[in-house]
Amino acid sequence: MLRIFGLLLFAFSMLAFPVLAQEEEGTEAPGFQERMPGEPMTVDRLETIIRIFDTEATRTGNGIVFKYQVANLGEVNINVVTDPAADRMRVVIGIAREEDISADRMKRLMQANFDSALDARYAIGQEILWATFLHPLSSLTDKDFVSGVGQTIGIVGTYGTTYSSGLFIFGGGDSQGIIDDLLEELRKKTEPEV
Repeated sequence: MLRIFGLLLFAFSMLAFPVLAQEEEGTEAPGFQERMPGEPMTVDRLETIIRIFDTEATRTGNGIVFKYQVANLGEVNINVVTDPAADRMRVVIGIAREEDISADRMKRLMQANFDSALDARYAIGQEILWATFLHPLSSLTDKDFVSGVGQTIGIVGTYGTTYSSGLFIFGGGDSQGIIDDLLEELRKKTEPEV
């Protein structure tokens, strides 16, 4: 979980203060330029942001794949798929095969989609469970993109435990009570008996 916040903090600092990305005073890092207010997001801009985290990211047309280390899971492939003509962008990370998901776990995924996954979502497609974040491409801000990637990584990393994007829990759902119960069980297991 701390790694997710580290990613978000680093990214926000790079995006909010591009001077930190400068190679030497007075010159910007190659390819990184401030966006003008109202300037639409582009695939080229997404690639520039992604390469801050993975210089070996690969771009094929309007798709970009990059890798990121997730605690307890190792390195995961993060796929960014865009369709500029339809003004859409999607971040997807494969989690598990659909056939391996029990009915109880499927219900828990739907509960998380309501309150703890936030802007990221669990989804089934091509018989695979995915973590995904969707957004119109042109209005996507740098901050929204980095936050969306962080939340998507968050629900991958917490799959099977809290099913949380790692930020907040929307009130009125079931997740907070379930997480509280899990924490109570953990507390009982780790407290010395009196």
